[in-house]
Amino acid sequence: MTTPRQLRNARNATVGGSLAALAFLLATAQAAAADLAITVANVANAQGKVLVAVCTAETFLGPNCPYTAEEPARPGSVTVVVRKVPPGTYAVQSFHDENRNLELDRNFLGLPKEGVGFSNDAPMRFGPPRYADAALVVTEPVARTTLTLRYLVER
Repeated sequence: MTTPRQLRNARNATVGGSLAALAFLLATAQAAAADLAITVANVANAQGKVLVAVCTAETFLGPNCPYTAEEPARPGSVTVVVRKVPPGTYAVQSFHDENRNLELDRNFLGLPKEGVGFSNDAPMRFGPPRYADAALVVTEPVARTTLTLRYLVER
């Protein structure tokens, strides 16, 4: 017959083992997350910031991408590092927020007034690119990609 003390010890061992397994899984998941270095080329000037967002298929082209970062703008190229991106397939969207209002400003036709860019330099044909054209796979602990900003209207 099992005593109450033996039951308590067995339950504590199971809980302790479960916690150890959970801690191991969390450590493994964090170790697998990547720092994604995104070089944003063709920044027009040093006004404002360069913002990037790493997006899932569901969040692409929207304001709720799960991984974001920013750096001060400077003419030429700016590298923005987005930390702790789990392995997976994502699309990167970026814009040059020249007036620091955290919004992509548009003209009366709806065209972006600030520079915009997407991973793989995905084509923008009569509108924003498709997720499939911008998609990239993040697998390494340190991943890198480059995109080019495009300024679509006269400034």
